Amino acid sequence: MGRPVPRSGGSLAPSRGLFGSGGGVPLLRWPVDAAWGIAGAVAGYGVGSIPFGYLIARANGVDILRTGSGNIGATNVRRVVGRGPGTLCFALDVAKGLLPTLGTGVALGTLGRPDAPAIAAWLWLATPVACVLGHCASPWLGFRGGKGVATGLGGLLGIFWLLSAAVAGALVVWLVTLRLSRYVGLASVLAAVSVPICTLLMLAIATDEPSTGWAPYLAVTSVLAAFVVARHRGNLVRIAAGVEPRVGDPPPAGGPTPAEGSAE
Repeated sequence: MGRPVPRSGGSLAPSRGLFGSGGGVPLLRWPVDAAWGIAGAVAGYGVGSIPFGYLIARANGVDILRTGSGNIGATNVRRVVGRGPGTLCFALDVAKGLLPTLGTGVALGTLGRPDAPAIAAWLWLATPVACVLGHCASPWLGFRGGKGVATGLGGLLGIFWLLSAAVAGALVVWLVTLRLSRYVGLASVLAAVSVPICTLLMLAIATDEPSTGWAPYLAVTSVLAAFVVARHRGNLVRIAAGVEPRVGDPPPAGGPTPAEGSAE
């Protein structure tokens, strides 16, 4: 028998699949991987759409959509209902981004693999994006929702370990900003902007040289950062006007005020 003809690049090694070292995409495996990616995104949107803040506030006799800032996120729940309910809301919002993302990573075999091929990363990253969209546009609330910070945090933590490390850096930015300014909105905006920067640093540490595999992580973290900034535009306007509440400020006389307009 004749010697096998090398493929382009001179390699005789067979493909090991979408996530194998060969980097190929076998016809029999690609539909399965694509199905996992789509299922993860659908599940992520469904889980992300559960309005925990609204449900927690309702259990305490408050319509959070009509109170405070009108936002269903942990900050408004804490301000209106109390520290305990606010902490619970934050934990659940993080979990609804984290758990679907981890599940998709396990199903696709990408968990803990910063060197996964770009197509694998795109399929995986669709889940945390869907979780954030579900949180911000929940069909159970007429496609209203929160700002996506806690859910986005959970989703990025689920991209272990690459984006988990980037989020740790962003958390430092959040804590320092909150300590200095006492504005949760400003801390969230600056932390979100720092995520793509920290992601670039982690990619440089984790891989030998830039590659197309970097694109999904940088693109998705940049889009999510821009989304978070856009969702906080009202906060930024109020900060500039000097009327945004700070952490530790006493509530307005007479208790929480009704929300004005949409969930800002």
